[in-house]
Amino acid sequence: MRNTAKLTTAVLAAGALTLGLTACGSDKDSASSDGNGPLVVAASPTPHAEILTFVKDKLAKKAGLDLEVKEFTDYITPNTATEDGSVDANYFQNQPYLDDFNKKRGTHIVPVVTVHLEPLGLYSHKVKKADALKSGATVAIPNDAVNEARALKLLAAKGLITLKDGVGTEATPQDITENPKKLTFKEVEAAQTARSLDDVDAAVINGNYAISSGIKPAKEALVLESAKNSPYGNFLAVKEGDEKDPRVKKLAKLLTSPEVKKFIEDKYQGSVIPSF
Repeated sequence: MRNTAKLTTAVLAAGALTLGLTACGSDKDSASSDGNGPLVVAASPTPHAEILTFVKDKLAKKAGLDLEVKEFTDYITPNTATEDGSVDANYFQNQPYLDDFNKKRGTHIVPVVTVHLEPLGLYSHKVKKADALKSGATVAIPNDAVNEARALKLLAAKGLITLKDGVGTEATPQDITENPKKLTFKEVEAAQTARSLDDVDAAVINGNYAISSGIKPAKEALVLESAKNSPYGNFLAVKEGDEKDPRVKKLAKLLTSPEVKKFIEDKYQGSVIPSF
């Protein structure tokens, strides 16, 4: 993923994309909407950009695909950049998150192909088992609607809390009906959950942020989300109408190839799970 550049929400809001790691600039013309030129894909650094860079370095040339990967460190800019055409596609999110985003922001992003699942996990620097959390312990959880609900459902599955029946993907701490350990929840930006571990008793962390922080979810999670029948697979997405772009079709095929499956399994050792 190291032929990439990080972009920030602030510069996008200012009307220009300024790369966070290099001096290069980017504008709306950098993404080609006519099916020619490089396919510009926005991605979270880990594992999305790593997977895309594997495709770029090992598979794209043979398939006749000119692929450009750009890293974003937040969960907002990739969709807004895809919507306004600053990039051609993105790869970082799951269906519940996208549904919520499109509804709240009026965007028109659609999935193309699901590639992998990053199990959400509960981690701690202070206890080695979830049951060892003391009464009144503070647990950091993501503050965006979908990932907060996902975090609470993970804790409920472990029996640490009980949620209202049928609360689904919109659960908040106010929907907790039983909290035997009297846990206190600290709502923080998803990207900050891993960094908060020293300041709280435990934290629920998205898989990509766990991995990029040096955490090994398959080995270190006190509780790890089940991949079975999960709605949280991460996919390649485009603005509605761009699904038939031949470059997008090529990338979708490469992202679900045996080579990418092996790369994911070998590199992430169960911390990222192929969904195809």
